[in-house]
Amino acid sequence: MHSSRDLPRRLGLTDSAAIVAGTTIGAGIFLVPNLVARSLPSAGWMIAVWIFTGVLSCLGALAYAELGAMLPATGGPYVFLREAFGTLPAFLSGWTYFFVVMSASAAWLAINFATYLGQFVALGSFGREAVAVALIALVTAVNYRGVKLGAAVQKLFTLAKLAGLAVLVGAAFFAFAGDPAPVAAPAPPVTFAGFGVAMIACLTAYDGWISLSAVAGEVKRPERNLPLGVLLGVGTVIAIYVIVNLAYLRVLGPAGIAGAERVGASAAARVLGPLGAGFISLVALISIVGSANGWMLAGPRLFFAQARDGLFFRALAEVHPRFQTPHVAILVLGAWSALLAVTGTYETLAAYAMYATWVFYLLTVLGLAALRRRQPERPRPYRLTGYPLSLAAFALVALGFVVNTFVATPGPAIAGTLFMLAGVPVYCFWKLRE
Repeated sequence: MHSSRDLPRRLGLTDSAAIVAGTTIGAGIFLVPNLVARSLPSAGWMIAVWIFTGVLSCLGALAYAELGAMLPATGGPYVFLREAFGTLPAFLSGWTYFFVVMSASAAWLAINFATYLGQFVALGSFGREAVAVALIALVTAVNYRGVKLGAAVQKLFTLAKLAGLAVLVGAAFFAFAGDPAPVAAPAPPVTFAGFGVAMIACLTAYDGWISLSAVAGEVKRPERNLPLGVLLGVGTVIAIYVIVNLAYLRVLGPAGIAGAERVGASAAARVLGPLGAGFISLVALISIVGSANGWMLAGPRLFFAQARDGLFFRALAEVHPRFQTPHVAILVLGAWSALLAVTGTYETLAAYAMYATWVFYLLTVLGLAALRRRQPERPRPYRLTGYPLSLAAFALVALGFVVNTFVATPGPAIAGTLFMLAGVPVYCFWKLRE
């Protein structure tokens, strides 16, 4: 059952690119290089894996862009899976994104924001939780009041985080006169397993490109702005990640990166002196706010679309008469995310959120292939470049991610699978209510 009211198309190309880049660049660029350096032996391999995973992420995002241009409706992955495989897989994606992926991500970002804020203000346990809830409330209020306001905030914080990273990079290349940290031990040889571990770490840092597809129904000229927004957004992220890693290598060297748990803070301390730690914490705060705002902008649209089909609480399908936003869906996601942050439950859910995310990435890109086969005559304003090889490459990586999670961490993978399957009886309940 569909609501008669749709969300207006108010997002342009710069909005689209900012949603992708701003949601993707969070705290990962300050932490993940350490995991990469511990798995790969040299600067060349480290940069190669960032470029390789960036291109793969771009292929996944462009596959979603083809689906979004063909099905330019609010709801993104939910809509794509519904059209490709029916309402059950679509419902399970919405169920999982609401209770695990989007909400746990927002709560995790909020808690990390409070942690970084602790560099400037003394916060106890209660204070950290209060700050986390305040951040969630802030981004909820911003997106409640309009998609243009949410997009404007996203552009502002995206520019601010890029400016902060530019200062760090500029200082590393033009102001730093020291030598990289000495190599503490012989570099290990490159192994397939090591490259795989580094790939998984990088892919988590690139996660966020899905956000634009969720607001496809609010993008002007989606046949043009969805693929271009993806290319500009993901392309910007790839360039930033590579340049920042080159700066880390210039200042710390491979061994120094591998030995620094907080790579960004260590690099900033060397190039900016005593102010470095505070500076990088400020940049991290800005990055986290932008990322949290992006998830709160995109996430509620999935549940809004699900409710319009009668497969979630009908109130979540309501459109605010003044702000033209799915205001109830935004409030509900904000409240659930805040509850996870306060109770600490997000830590458990986050353990298998990434696994669940890649399960649905795999199903969605397979849905693109299914729709091409079943509906070849359907208008496709944009077609995935290099299809079917490009789609096969991303699908294989997604499958590898899922299988590796089962092998390396079977507990979270099994728990994630059981949670997704637990949505089946809930789906039957909603179908009986129709």
